[in-house]
Amino acid sequence: MGAAAETPQQGVRDPATAGNDTGAPRATATGGEGEPHSRHQDARLGSTDKELKSRATAADSVRTASGTPRQRGPRAEVMDAAGGSRNPLPRPCHVLVLLNPRGGKGKALQLFWSHVQPLLAQADVSFTLMLTERRNHARELVRAEDLRRWDALVVMSGDGLIHEVVNGLMERPDWETAIQKPLCSLPAGSGNAMAASLNHYAGYEQVTNEDLLTNCTQLLCRRLLAPMDLLSLQTACGQRLFSVLSLAWGFIADVDLESEKFRRLGEMRFTLGTCLRLVALRTYRGSLAYLPAETLASRGAPSPARAPQGPADTHVVPLEQPVPPHWTVVPEQDFVLVLALLHSHLASELFTAPMGRCSAGAMHLFYVRAGVSRATLLRLFLAMEKGRHMEYHCPHLVYVPVVAFRLEPKDGKGVFAVDGELLISGAVQGQVLPNYFWMVSGCTESPPSLKPQPSPRRKSQQRTPPAERR
Repeated sequence: MGAAAETPQQGVRDPATAGNDTGAPRATATGGEGEPHSRHQDARLGSTDKELKSRATAADSVRTASGTPRQRGPRAEVMDAAGGSRNPLPRPCHVLVLLNPRGGKGKALQLFWSHVQPLLAQADVSFTLMLTERRNHARELVRAEDLRRWDALVVMSGDGLIHEVVNGLMERPDWETAIQKPLCSLPAGSGNAMAASLNHYAGYEQVTNEDLLTNCTQLLCRRLLAPMDLLSLQTACGQRLFSVLSLAWGFIADVDLESEKFRRLGEMRFTLGTCLRLVALRTYRGSLAYLPAETLASRGAPSPARAPQGPADTHVVPLEQPVPPHWTVVPEQDFVLVLALLHSHLASELFTAPMGRCSAGAMHLFYVRAGVSRATLLRLFLAMEKGRHMEYHCPHLVYVPVVAFRLEPKDGKGVFAVDGELLISGAVQGQVLPNYFWMVSGCTESPPSLKPQPSPRRKSQQRTPPAERR
């Protein structure tokens, strides 16, 4: 195909870091509009959830929000081409909280009232609480919601719920403006990778559970927004979807999906799942190709194209065609895992990308070739808690920052996990959409954009990982 030979790279640390569904349970509460927090919560909860009703009745310090759209002065609603900073959320502000009461250990609702609501009240953030009842419920809700009512959408669950929300926004007829609605991630699931990454970008120490929830709630109270990349995916069956975090195939996807039955263990489900999968270690035959970020920077990005529905993928060709000749092709072989990751963490205790945040428009690509021992793989995952796994210089582990990729399983084994959710497909490809949506974050600046770089230094930056330390 005339493609480039495989040139794995070592990571370089980056110093920068319409109407509602009337059947949905909801409760309206405050902290906003400058009124005293002394009224009872609205009795019209529209919910059969006994815990929500009893907790709302006891919330004497919480008043009722009006629930009507408020007129505000003009604010920037669209990012500039460089993904520059945006005005922070207003004060006071009103947010819609989408909460999965069954996420993680099943204590999300209790944690909201004990850890989140008091901080929001102090920060003048009023909210309407809506409980999701089933898979893809949040996706359905945001497709129909009048987004003008809210200053931001707050997602309290694991990474799967924010995946639903983003894809629901992108399925709306007004997707171009809908995806501009600021989002906030409050961790109450098992993995909580997005929240952990935002915690890391804000400069906080790596924490878990209630500490991570408190940190992310404080970010919401600070109201700062930052642009985030989005991963656009295409499958062999013609499906189009979007990822906010990762696509995994092989070992990581199996652990993520097979440990679902241990959800009540919280984050421990992944530790248990890893041990079980190590005992019965599998390999997965496939082919992998990618467009290195470095190659794109030296060539320059193509001119953006428009599409009638959804953004155009300018770096990929149809799956039935060979990849472009300037892509890097990994020879067909057996893999243990392949992981495309947009952010620093794969779970709250898995600091998977310690090499620094990628430039806007790029993502981390990791893959592990077959032949790695169980002991070495275990050491890598244990070291990943502190981001030390790259220090082993394992010859089977390859890392490269990329703009786009294509992955084609060859033996029918293995499934894909997108943001922790199952995706069944014979092949998949994706590319990064830079600075595509807004999230509550501790920093307002986006990562540096990919720009053409002088070519003389490229050779020194391309090197094979050194031998594994024993």
